[in-house]
Parts: sequence; C-alpha cells; structure tokens
Amino acid sequence: MSSKPPLDILLCAPRGFCAGVVRAVDAVERALALYGPPVYVRHEIVHNKYVVEDLRRKGAVFVRELDEVPDGVAPVIFSAHGVPKSVPAAAAERGLFAIDATCPLVTKVHREAQIHHKRGRHVILIGHARHPEVEGTLGQLPPGAITLIESLADVERLVPADPDNLAYVTQTTLSVDDTREIVDALRARFPAIVGPHKEDICYATTNRQEAVKRVAPIVDALLVVGSPNSSNSQRLREVAERAGCPATALVLRAQDIDWSRFGNIRRLGLTAGASAPETLVEEIIDGFAERYAVTVETVSTATENVFFPLPRELRGEAAE
Repeated sequence: MSSKPPLDILLCAPRGFCAGVVRAVDAVERALALYGPPVYVRHEIVHNKYVVEDLRRKGAVFVRELDEVPDGVAPVIFSAHGVPKSVPAAAAERGLFAIDATCPLVTKVHREAQIHHKRGRHVILIGHARHPEVEGTLGQLPPGAITLIESLADVERLVPADPDNLAYVTQTTLSVDDTREIVDALRARFPAIVGPHKEDICYATTNRQEAVKRVAPIVDALLVVGSPNSSNSQRLREVAERAGCPATALVLRAQDIDWSRFGNIRRLGLTAGASAPETLVEEIIDGFAERYAVTVETVSTATENVFFPLPRELRGEAAE
C-alpha cells in the first residue's frame, strides 16, 4: 500500500511542440547533419532554453545579429519567429548561406501586412513590443507604415491620419480572449478597418488555450511547461488564472517546481507551451510521482495533424 497521497494529473491535449517549432528544430538538426557544425542561428530558434542548449551541444551557434556570423559557407538559420526584411537583405549582401525557418503562419502575417500596405492601408499590429515575432513583422514595412498596439488603452490613444484606410494583423501567439477585446475595440472606433481573412493567432496557440480553459476550473493547480520568454507559454498561464485556477506557474524543468505551493494538492492540470518538448512534461510527471501516487488522464479538446515541410534548402535533392 502506497504511503504517498493520491494525485490526479489532468494532461491537456494538445500541448507542446507545434508544427512550426518541429520544422524549425528539424531545420537546425538537418543542417547540422548535412553540413556539419557550426550552423549559425540568429536568435533562439524557438523560445525554450532546454531545446536551445540541446542544439548548442550538437554544434549550433546562437547569435543575436548577423555581424556575429563570420564570412564563409556555414549556414545561418533565421528563427521560427521571423525576421525584418533587412536581415535576409544583409545576409544576401554578404553572400551568406541563409536558411529561413520562419513559421509559415508568421510568414502569412508578413504577407498580409505587405498586401495591406500595397493597397494603401495603414497597418495596425496587435502584439507585444520587443518580442522577436513583432520585431520581424514591424520590419516588413517602411518606417511609419505600421503601428504597434498592445492594449485597449493603445486603441483609445490611436489617432490615424486616415481612419477609413486601416487594416490590422496580430502576433500569432497572443491570448485569444485579450486579442478579441482589442479587435472589438478597433472595430468599434474604426468601422472600416480590414482584418485578416482567417485569424492570425495560430491554430496551436488557440488549441492549447482551449484545453487549458477546459481543465483549469476543475483542478487545484495548473503547471505550464515552458520558458519565461515564451509568449504562448506565458499566455497559457494567464488563461488558466483567468479561468479560475487557484494556483498556476510556468516552469521549465521539474527542479523549478515550488513544492510549498504544489506539495499539497489532489488534482493537477499540466500543459506545455508550443516550444516545450514532451520529455520535459514527462520529467515533471516523474517529479510529482516521487511525492504522490499519480494517476494521469488526458483531456483532449482538438486533434492536430498540421505538418510544414522543411525549408527548401534542406529538402531532398536541393540539399544534395
């Protein structure tokens, strides 16, 4: 008979890696296999310290800017978050072998912004300042052609030159509910504003938030596995809190769990941000299993079967 107290773990599904992250991580591993180290990567390929350290051990070299990449034939990969137009231009000018691992759903947002600009609309970008994805989207258009807003207060302060000629795009990893509020406020103030044909917030962000909304109200605590600099992971924690979960935390590894908060519970919700590998989820379940008699149940709200092929330079004959 186990002397450990019982704990039910409700495992959110979907959780963890999305198709864009799988593609970006696979791109670095494939480039290392084809060309050998070093393979340079501009910014963290995805926002997860565990994934980045693992790739670094295999020979990836992470840099902040292209001027840290020496001239030569070593590949340089652009991260899943996307880059301003100036970055591929600078790489081409130096003759660097650049491989773009931008998530196709981020590229979709870039294209939308460019089309609106061509049609003479001023573009509003809903997102978080200084996030690499936002920097990349802002960098698709000339200065002054796009305005970043982060909150309802920003909508109130907005004084566009031509209120009847506006469009909006959004960062792909935002809170679905927060973004809906901001979009509603934009539409109320500027009825002629044009939005995307299909929501910019990506399927993976939406699905992970829906699963958390289902689980959060029925557990004593909910853990999100992910890095602090991961936007979609931070949003999952906020969604759980807003859905009424009494205790929430974002943790990277089992060693980060605060047992003073999570050492006396009966039901735990567990999910992972889109850049967190499943091995870390398993590690955290093992951490709880050392203290509790654990049962695990999966709560699924959607099935994901999205797949993105590798960047062209890393596919079959092109890579040969």
